[in-house]
Amino acid sequence: MAHRWTNTLTHKDVTPQAHFMNRRQLMAGAASGVALAGIGAGAQAEEALEPNPWEDITQYNNFYEFGTGKSDPATYAGALTTDPWTVAIDGLVEKPGDYSFKDIMAEMTVEERIYRFRCVEAWSMVIPWNGFELADLLALAGVMPEGKYVRFETLYRPEEMVGQKYRTIDWPYIEGLRMDEALHPLTIMATGIYGKTIPNQNGAPLRLVVPWKYGFKSIKSIVRITVTEDQPVNTWQALQASEYGFYANVNPTVDHPRWSQATERKVGGGLFSKRVPTLMFNGYEEEVASLYEGMDLTVNY
Repeated sequence: MAHRWTNTLTHKDVTPQAHFMNRRQLMAGAASGVALAGIGAGAQAEEALEPNPWEDITQYNNFYEFGTGKSDPATYAGALTTDPWTVAIDGLVEKPGDYSFKDIMAEMTVEERIYRFRCVEAWSMVIPWNGFELADLLALAGVMPEGKYVRFETLYRPEEMVGQKYRTIDWPYIEGLRMDEALHPLTIMATGIYGKTIPNQNGAPLRLVVPWKYGFKSIKSIVRITVTEDQPVNTWQALQASEYGFYANVNPTVDHPRWSQATERKVGGGLFSKRVPTLMFNGYEEEVASLYEGMDLTVNY
């Protein structure tokens, strides 16, 4: 089912590589109202961006498995062993089992997908992912008719993922999608960025990318995929359901309880860069709005 979607973004829209590799440019004063940074694309006018110093960018990155400090992932993610790697696919599938990453890749068609990426923290960017459609992987395992949801689980290996030695969250990290979301051609499993192997701190060797949802839905370093009949409870929903829902669709009309989602800032644009309007479904409204007909998106965001 590869090649079912065509990019409208181009390389001129892409966040510069140096900005992306350690992308979490989180301003220390976020709690006091200082904006978080990001890059917009597509219908949003592009401007020449003055990037922040490399040192500032590389110390801000979120991957709690390596610590809560913004420089922790870049410091500690090199300890993660990604070869060999196995993904367990189980639940309501015809061919459950442990699938090696190499065997999966031998069956998949890898494409470049240039996607907008919008964080719930109100920053955004454009990323050239390399990967394959999740639908193809699910087809490989054979989804049973009873399967309504897909549950994802991140690696739990505290001897390499030092943040897991602390009960910051209830490990392992869990995410989930409704089946029609999982099978949508926009939903991919990313294995690379800029044509290179995806870095450990960004979710190596296999991460989910759902471009119309807030970034926390795009779970990293996946080791288990379970097809279920019941809706799974994702990690942030379990931690703080009043702030983070299951669907987590980008919706500029629904504010986070602690900040507005109406606008966003561009990574690399500098602290005083102009905010730009956030697009409904992160700019993918035409492709995905039909998935949510009849739903109250002010509740299921």
